Amino acid sequence: MRAIIVGLICLVFGSAASAQTSERDAVLKVVQGFVDTMTARDVEGARTILEPQGRFHATRMRDGKPEIRAFSNEEYLADLQSGKTRMQERLWNQDVRISGTIATVWSPYDFWIDGKFSHCGIDVFNLIKTEEGWKLAGGVYTLESKCDPSPLGPPKPQ
Repeated sequence: MRAIIVGLICLVFGSAASAQTSERDAVLKVVQGFVDTMTARDVEGARTILEPQGRFHATRMRDGKPEIRAFSNEEYLADLQSGKTRMQERLWNQDVRISGTIATVWSPYDFWIDGKFSHCGIDVFNLIKTEEGWKLAGGVYTLESKCDPSPLGPPKPQ
């Protein structure tokens, strides 16, 4: 009898852990997809990932004061389409939090333009679960000139 109870407990908790891992993987896939569409300048691909009403906020310190730039997901798509530089963003050590139909991903990042280091910081992505799956609602990120070195090493040429 005890073996049956232990087996049932393992089955229930194993299924819950598996579901959480599956959701975590789905959330990270959306975030990586967003980064990949930026690199590829794939506006239509990004449009499928982004929630149309979403917003981003970029923050940095300038002359000892916080500077904040806000833009909608639609404004991001317009900039992506008109831009000419080659961008590469790399994320690592993602901390994923999920509760029902919302998720956040907190991650250090570095950003490269035309193969040269531009900036680094922390990305915080906000996601919502829709009938089509997870969508990126927006987020906030810091723009910094000095961060801990990336554990990914130097970027690979694109």
